[in-house]
Amino acid sequence: MQEAFISHIQNHQLVDTDHRYLLACSGGLDSMALANLLWNAGIPFEIAHVNFQLRGHESDGDQTFVEAWAQSRQILCHTKKAETTSYAGSKGISTQMAARELRYAFFEEIRINQSLDGILLAHHEDDQIETIFLNLLRGTGIEGIYGMSERKGWLIRPLLAFSRDRLSDFMTSNGYTWRDDSSNQKSEYKRNNLRINGLPAIYGLEPDARKNLLSSFSRLKDTGKAFSGLFELWKASKIKEIEGHQVLAFADLLPMQGGASLLYFWLRSYGFNPEQTQSIWENLQQIRTGSMFMGKGYQLWFDRKEMILCPVQESIEGLILTGDEEEFNLPEGIYQVFRRKGSHEIDPNPQHAQLDEDQLEFPLEIRSWREGDRFIPLGMKSEKKVSDFLIDLKISISKKQQIKVLVSGGKIAWVMGLRIADWAKITPATRKILSFKKR
Repeated sequence: MQEAFISHIQNHQLVDTDHRYLLACSGGLDSMALANLLWNAGIPFEIAHVNFQLRGHESDGDQTFVEAWAQSRQILCHTKKAETTSYAGSKGISTQMAARELRYAFFEEIRINQSLDGILLAHHEDDQIETIFLNLLRGTGIEGIYGMSERKGWLIRPLLAFSRDRLSDFMTSNGYTWRDDSSNQKSEYKRNNLRINGLPAIYGLEPDARKNLLSSFSRLKDTGKAFSGLFELWKASKIKEIEGHQVLAFADLLPMQGGASLLYFWLRSYGFNPEQTQSIWENLQQIRTGSMFMGKGYQLWFDRKEMILCPVQESIEGLILTGDEEEFNLPEGIYQVFRRKGSHEIDPNPQHAQLDEDQLEFPLEIRSWREGDRFIPLGMKSEKKVSDFLIDLKISISKKQQIKVLVSGGKIAWVMGLRIADWAKITPATRKILSFKKR
């Protein structure tokens, strides 16, 4: 076992004698096996132990055992007595989740303070199988089959290639001791129930069940990685970035096999869950222009021939201009305000506006446009719905959410960035011009 461990950590470049690590040690079989393997291999490490105070004298005994083992080998041991129950209550989480948060926060604090090169965790092959099955029971995609990684950030798991039985044989054959956690026999915990009852039943179905499961998980993991690589190539070629939005043509998704998975891998970073992406995929079978789906801070729109992903636009209501401003801020940029005497010179940039100040009624208001809004576009004599005006200009659905209007005396004087109202235009008779210029 010792030789196999050294070969494994060298071949996978997990730990070495040139760096110093922090070992998370409960005092149980797994962490004590890793402690002895590291010690025998000459790997420099410190120890961290959390006393969760959940098992009375048994918890205190674990702490005493770990401290004594470390002291006998002159290994620096960091300990913490955690108020696990009260922490769980204050956070409204389970005791198991509270213990997880407390221990990882403690480990990371020590790693930083001691300038250590990684946190060593004693998860082994059996833990890996249990984790994958728990993921499946909760509902998972291909990545849930991956299980735990040997290395993830500062976390390192050097024992994932070894079974619990192999670790037990190593400990007993060498006369090494450890502490048994009585809570591991309580089947009300899902993981314990799976380990005590579920997995033995599964292993009993086939002589090589365990071996075949590990082989299947490995192949599925490799398949998942292949899919991820192909997905990134598809994404780079089909999803376009346009003015801060992501655009995907329906024609580039609908013919694809596994389209719901492609959608999920695209949208998951923007707050969409698997159920939502499945619903989006189903809606794609009968596209309705204007359909909208919400993630966390992002929204997805069905436009005429494409879907558009964009950040949720905050509605602007009641930004008041008294007439004394020199500039004002909107999400899309800063606008400067100028006043000058009458002149018939017109700035053709639609992002800017020149209005006859004598026609305006102060204070002015800037707000997001609303359904039912009407105005008289420049060059026209009668009112038009703002919604119809935007349709005529073929403004995309996502862009419509960003459109704002400048209102004077209850009337729209400017659909900002697009068109002023005819009644507010400057003429040869204009004496004072109020100009807005986007910087």
